[in-house]
Amino acid sequence: MEKRDLLREPVRHIDIKSFDSTEIIEAMRDMSFSARDTARAADILCMMLRDRDCTIILCIAGSTSAAGCMQVYADMVGLNMADAVVATGAAIVDMDFFEALGFRHYKGDPSADDSRLRELYIDRIYDTYIDEEELQVCDDAIRQIADSLAKRPYSSREFIEEMGRYLVDNAKKKDSLVQAAYENNVPVFCPAFSDSSAGFGLVKHQAANEASHVSIDSVKDFRELTGIKMKSPVSGLFIIGGGVPKNFAQDTVVCAELLGRPVDMHKYAVQITVADVRDGACSSSTFREASSWGKVDTGYEQMVYAEATSVLPLIVSYAYHKRDWEGREKRRWSKQLNSDIAKGKEAWV
Repeated sequence: MEKRDLLREPVRHIDIKSFDSTEIIEAMRDMSFSARDTARAADILCMMLRDRDCTIILCIAGSTSAAGCMQVYADMVGLNMADAVVATGAAIVDMDFFEALGFRHYKGDPSADDSRLRELYIDRIYDTYIDEEELQVCDDAIRQIADSLAKRPYSSREFIEEMGRYLVDNAKKKDSLVQAAYENNVPVFCPAFSDSSAGFGLVKHQAANEASHVSIDSVKDFRELTGIKMKSPVSGLFIIGGGVPKNFAQDTVVCAELLGRPVDMHKYAVQITVADVRDGACSSSTFREASSWGKVDTGYEQMVYAEATSVLPLIVSYAYHKRDWEGREKRRWSKQLNSDIAKGKEAWV
C-alpha cells in the first residue's frame, strides 16, 4: 500500500457537548467495579466545579489526544472547567499544536508492517498514524517561534503561551487546547517539554544560535505551578494517565512546605489509568499512597482503572450537562503570573 492509501481516514475527536451522558452515569452509580468508580469520578469533578474556591488542575499523559479526546481537553479549558494544565510535551505539541497547524491523525492498524510504515515516513501510536513529514513541519514551527523570541530561559508555560499567540494568526484549526489556553489565560505546563517535537525544534534553534538562544527552564515551571498552589486555598486534580504530569502537580504541596509556606493538600483528585500498582511506579501510585507524602487528601479521591478514551468523554459530558461550570470565576493564572514576574515577584516564590 502507498502512503495515501494508509492516511485516508482521520481520527474524529469526540464532542462532549453533542450528547448527554447523564443517564448512563446515573445508571453506573448502582453498578460495580469500574462503572461505579466512573460515576464517583464524575461526581468529584462536579464537586470541584461547584467549589468556587477550587483551582482545577488538568493533568494529561498518554496519547488520548491523538486517539480522539483532543476536543474534550480544549472544551474543558474553553468552558472554564480547568484552571491550569500539566501535560506531556507530546500531548501539547505533537498532537494538539500539530492539528492546529492543519494536520490530522489517522486510523491505523496495530498489526501493520512497521518496517513498511518507516519506509513511508508514517509514525504509529498503536492503531493511529501520523505523517512524519507533517510532524517535521510542526518541529520547524517551534523553531520559528523560538527564533522570534528574546534569547533567554523560558518556563514551558511561557513558551506555550507564545505558541498560542502564534496560532491566533496561523492556525488552520481554531479550537485547539493551546489556543484556547492562550485566549483564556490558562497556563499550560510541560515539565518534560523537550520530549516532543518541541525538543527537535528547539535543538534546531539552538544549533543556529550558539552564542545566545532560547532555552526551557523546568525549575521555573515548578516555581510557577507551586506559586499557583500557594494562591489557591483549595485545589483539585483531574488526571488522565499519570507519570510526570501527575507527580509534578502533586509535588507543589511538598514544595510549598519546604519553602516555609505550607498549604493544604489537594482536596479533590481523580485519576483515570490502566497502570498497575504492584510495580510501585509513579504512574500508578494511588492517591492514598500520595497522602503518605502529604500531597493528596483522601476525602474526595477516586482512581478509575479504565482506558481513558472509554470513560473520559462520559465523565466530562456529565459535568458539562450538569452545568456546574457556569458562573465559575475565571482564575486567569497566566495573566497573574506574567504580571508578578514583570514586577519581580516571580511566581510568589
